[in-house]
Amino acid sequence: MIETKGILLAGVGGQGILRASDILCEVFISTGLDVKKSEVHGMAQRGGCVTSHVRYGQKVHSPLAKKNDIDILVSFEQMDTLRYLDYVKESGTIIINTENIFPPAVNLGEASYPYHVTELISHYFARVVSIDASTLALQAGNVRTVNTVLLGAISSILNLPTDPWEMVLQKSFSSKLIKPNQEAFRLGRSAV
Repeated sequence: MIETKGILLAGVGGQGILRASDILCEVFISTGLDVKKSEVHGMAQRGGCVTSHVRYGQKVHSPLAKKNDIDILVSFEQMDTLRYLDYVKESGTIIINTENIFPPAVNLGEASYPYHVTELISHYFARVVSIDASTLALQAGNVRTVNTVLLGAISSILNLPTDPWEMVLQKSFSSKLIKPNQEAFRLGRSAV
């Protein structure tokens, strides 16, 4: 019996969080696991927060994880890591894209941006991984593949074969975008 585990993807609208969670769900389904997903994307079109809970296992009863119940937090932007730390198990893994997206309060000079997120939370969690996903996406040939770089990072932590990932990536993108996304996935996988 495979216990239910949870992954929380968090970031800002336009970063491809929902596409990444769809791909993640397809990979779990293709390996025979049950999966449930919940997403919040209210003000996403205006640069607001976007989250997607993905829970998987033999039998999943709820798409939402409780606080202290997430095994992997994937933060598409540094500050979002801090917003969702209370969902992560102490033994959990946190993957942080080093990109900084300043909210309006920071842009207006009303607040400061927390730059040293990785160093701050490394004292409290078992595994914290920082990835410059934007640079890796550029190396892959398309800056919009940041989400696929982060999927590659997730794949290196999950105990799943690579074949389902490759199959799902192949069918998730148009022929023009398959190659840069495959390369982004490979770069993300090797970055962890």
